[in-house]
Amino acid sequence: MLPPDDVVLEQAAGGGALRLTCGSSEYTLHTQSADDFPQIPLPGGERFTVDRAAFAETVAHVGRAASKDESRPVLTGILVEFGDGTVTMAATDSYRLSVKTADLPGASGTAQAIVPARALSEVTRIGAALEGEGLEVAIGENQVLMGVAGAWVSARRIDGQFPDYRRLRPGEFNHEVSISKDELLDVIRRTALMAQRNAPLRLTFAEGSLTLAAQSQDVGEAKESLPVDFHGETMEIGFNPDFLRDGVDSVEGESVRLRLISSLRPGLIQGDGDEFWYLIMPIRLPS
Repeated sequence: MLPPDDVVLEQAAGGGALRLTCGSSEYTLHTQSADDFPQIPLPGGERFTVDRAAFAETVAHVGRAASKDESRPVLTGILVEFGDGTVTMAATDSYRLSVKTADLPGASGTAQAIVPARALSEVTRIGAALEGEGLEVAIGENQVLMGVAGAWVSARRIDGQFPDYRRLRPGEFNHEVSISKDELLDVIRRTALMAQRNAPLRLTFAEGSLTLAAQSQDVGEAKESLPVDFHGETMEIGFNPDFLRDGVDSVEGESVRLRLISSLRPGLIQGDGDEFWYLIMPIRLPS
């Protein structure tokens, strides 16, 4: 932190070192030619003007599922698809898949790109700090530019084939249970404290109840039950507690729908509508 005085920047004509002074502080910084700075692309290609809040909300819903493993670059991005009047985003780390569609009134045309998740998060952060309702998105051949209130972020499109998320979603389920979102989140957070060392969270569905349990040899065990409208044979399924919490937390509204097939097939998490869905792979439970 510099002293509370005026900061003076001086550079000799023709370039060279930059001299910074502030009170008794004096620094000399070596510089490089501005011509060597990478050229900033201009907005071009397919262009869309979208509601900033709706765009940011969609990024927030799906961004958690994007992979952080740089060895699979495609999965570190978010697939952004513009349709006539809608935007759909999808992200997956191969253990879970998050998809959200939002309405974009007045938008027309179609385009898609795989955009680095970090770039989309940065755009939403900048947009939250600036005034302006509209967000401009320009999809070029190699770049995606996103601008709000005169500030632009450029991101290189990720090459590769994103998984066909529509085909990954099961068409039918054997069970569907509706639960209070806040109540379920609280139970997941409490019981997950015992799920150490990648231990799964065990969900046991029985007649009229759901029991969540976790056990760790080093810490202990936890078990809590909730009343639910479940009928049929008892079913047990295990999930990564962090992934399960992210999915439930991303749902809008007061209730969560858990749609299940079997203990070894993926489960689907949704709210009241179909605009958001979160597919989560199970973990095989020890016998």
